[in-house]
Amino acid sequence: MGFVCDLSNKHCKPCEGGIPALTQAEIDDLMIPGWQQEGQAIAKTFTFKDYYQVIAFVNAVAWMTHREDHHPDLTVTFNSCRVEYSTHAIGGLSENDFVCAAKVDALFTL
Repeated sequence: MGFVCDLSNKHCKPCEGGIPALTQAEIDDLMIPGWQQEGQAIAKTFTFKDYYQVIAFVNAVAWMTHREDHHPDLTVTFNSCRVEYSTHAIGGLSENDFVCAAKVDALFTL
């Protein structure tokens, strides 16, 4: 759990491409419990009591990701939100994806 806290205290680094995507070993080392690797992305579905809580969570994620300048794909239903991260500029995963995933987990526990 300490490693996830360390990730959530980091900030995203600008990425416009030109750097390699993480290797599978690096992805395995950074993987956060509850998140799943899906090809060149990581994803997790968060479940809520009602739609209002889903939208409050979406707004919190939007605020955080705007500050980090690293935006996920979100799929919203009446009681859940699926969050998916990938660094499109490099065609794979970067540390930024894991930093933001850890921050999303921290928002969910508030």
